[in-house]
Amino acid sequence: MTGVPTVIVHRDAELLAQAVAARLITRLVDTQAARGSAHLVLTGGTVGIATLAALAGTAAHDAIDWRALDIWWGDERFLPTGHPERNETGARQALLDHVDVDPARVHPMPGPDSGMTAEEAADAYAMELAKAARPEDHGPVPSFDVLLLGMGPDGHVASLFPGQPAVYEEERPVVSVHGSPKPPPTRLSLTFPALRAAREVWVVAAGEEKAQAVRMALSDAGPFQVPAAGAHGRQRTLFLLDRAAAHKIPPSLGRIASP
Repeated sequence: MTGVPTVIVHRDAELLAQAVAARLITRLVDTQAARGSAHLVLTGGTVGIATLAALAGTAAHDAIDWRALDIWWGDERFLPTGHPERNETGARQALLDHVDVDPARVHPMPGPDSGMTAEEAADAYAMELAKAARPEDHGPVPSFDVLLLGMGPDGHVASLFPGQPAVYEEERPVVSVHGSPKPPPTRLSLTFPALRAAREVWVVAAGEEKAQAVRMALSDAGPFQVPAAGAHGRQRTLFLLDRAAAHKIPPSLGRIASP
């Protein structure tokens, strides 16, 4: 696990999305040059989808070998395929429908239209992750190259909400979430062990309403109370923020400000 996260602040949410998209292109191109393929975990939310739209909108995205990219999700609302509130739907509309991905390497979380319960769907996704894991990953999930996470005003990441049973899960890589404080109530989510399998975790947050949670996540808060505090990459953890989300961070945390 890495030490202190690196904090990078951009002027506003629009510039943040563009900067994360540019950073993602560089990271994926470098990874594919080194290993031939890459694993990317997507998130939903306003900034997450804006980042994917910014990625689709720049010609530089052609540098990525989209056919050699495995795409996963950190969490999903347990809703039918194509539902407008699914993270998958937003990602397809913003990016995936506009690039030459290999459909067999796009791994959406199942919805109720699969005929599975939420618990069965979580187990099925865990099995799909396990099939993609290699011996050098030393675990039941691939070593994701970049895992994108949004963050809620309560500090939740993926669908790991403060004090909910899922934040205490240390065995299973994927769980069903019931009684989510944010609708819809039923979701699927990667757990902390799966998130921490990523080489790099990027927490992306914008807006004044996130500022207190950002401050707590970067202080000594525990992951059960502030789940974002428990999101760490094995090699690097980035908090990519706009100024509004960053304004409560103590200067001692070594904030890197952009113009």
